[in-house]
Amino acid sequence: MKNERYGIIDIGSNSIRLVVYEKTEAGAYRVVDGNKRSARLSNKINDQGELTDAGLQELIETIRIFNIQMNHHHITKKIAIATAAIRNAANTAAIVEAVEQATGLKIQVFSGKEEAEHGFIGMINSLPIENGFLIDIGGGSTEITLFKNREIVDSHSFPIGCVSLNKKYESKSGLSPQQLEKLQHEIIEQLNQFSWIKSNAHLPLVCLGGTARAFAKIHQAKINYPYQQTHHYMIHALEAEKLFIEMSQLELDERKKMQGLSKDRVDVIIPGLAILTTAFTYMQSTHYIICGAGLRDGIFHKLLSSENAILPNPIQFSVSNLLALHNVVPREHINQVNLLALQLFDELKERLHLNVGHRYLLNIASQLYRIGGTIEYYEYNAHTFHIIAHSRIHGLTHQEILSIAAIAAYKSKNKLKAQLKPYSLLISDSELHYIHQLGLILLIAITLDRTETQALQKYELDLTENTLVIKVLQAKHQLLIEQSHLDSLQSDCKKTLGIKLKLTFP
Repeated sequence: MKNERYGIIDIGSNSIRLVVYEKTEAGAYRVVDGNKRSARLSNKINDQGELTDAGLQELIETIRIFNIQMNHHHITKKIAIATAAIRNAANTAAIVEAVEQATGLKIQVFSGKEEAEHGFIGMINSLPIENGFLIDIGGGSTEITLFKNREIVDSHSFPIGCVSLNKKYESKSGLSPQQLEKLQHEIIEQLNQFSWIKSNAHLPLVCLGGTARAFAKIHQAKINYPYQQTHHYMIHALEAEKLFIEMSQLELDERKKMQGLSKDRVDVIIPGLAILTTAFTYMQSTHYIICGAGLRDGIFHKLLSSENAILPNPIQFSVSNLLALHNVVPREHINQVNLLALQLFDELKERLHLNVGHRYLLNIASQLYRIGGTIEYYEYNAHTFHIIAHSRIHGLTHQEILSIAAIAAYKSKNKLKAQLKPYSLLISDSELHYIHQLGLILLIAITLDRTETQALQKYELDLTENTLVIKVLQAKHQLLIEQSHLDSLQSDCKKTLGIKLKLTFP
């Protein structure tokens, strides 16, 4: 099977986006290209409710450009979907026909239910969450979904969005308390129509879309957050409310100076956040979770698996995907290191006061420790850290991703401290201590298969008072290399783990 590429065009009310996904020969997937045009189609609807000729021509020209870009990538399958702006237009059928005639691409117009469903699939495959509300704020509509046990219970598409409300309330110069109250009242009237929203209080609110991502970036800039990723970023209620009130009173020119806020969203961010914070308060939600995946990801997962697009384990899917993308060492060696690392952990956990959460981090780190070798072997540790730290391992928090990156890349205590120094806001001294221990355990496991031949076939681990004895019962060859490298770890093991390593033979 050759690499396959899929081009997905998402025609929204605020922007038109292209994402090119690739499914590799090894079965991995990745995003290889993307593009965006801020079209504001919601603002190009005339008094008769139709998309204007100027708006239609802009749409056609954008799709033509994206078509050229997709042809450059030799796309296997092209998909164009449209949401609220086209769905709610009085001349939807004419738009679809005109675009197909001009570009050869037929637009699928998603219903509100289809939009909510695909957004949910993209989200649930990227976060470790069982129950909650999902809100997707677009330019012309907002989808709210209640999910329990990772399945949709109820959903509805509301005819309010950041572009349409901005047009109605003219929020460029900020909102007065009276305007804000009126806007919030309109949102609450919409929410009041559905009892299932009010009756499922105290759940987290997962947030999709450009408004949510912009909110996360602004908040991160305000607190000097050291990790540049918005996916799986959490904001607490009081912080969010305080930031929104502060922003709602700013003039457009003042908002333009805000770190984290892009120029194409400066004018529509206030109504977008009004929807978000009003819904949060109405639902009595516990906290905000920003999700970087959404509609386009849901469409791609549907393409990968038409029967059941929802992944049973997003974390393991992401780990397996990274391994398939960075496949430089035999899987047998990775399996051996993984097995040895977990067995060493189980032998040492009580002595070192380690818990099941630490085992989980070590399990993933021991599978990914050599992925940096796809860039260059001699500095693979540094490359491994960079790849893991800047990859979106779905289901893991920012702190967990950084911890796994540091464990996988471990060489010495000093290098560990230097790597994690920029992230001191996320990694405490006590966590640094445990990462040091786990990194050293992984290094022992790597050393025991240093020739990458799985020479150590049968063995027993025996922890006495101050010595960890590795009793070799059967081996493919003499473990001279492994013994030599174990000897070089003795000093670090004594300082960090309080033990001596001993390799014995029958």
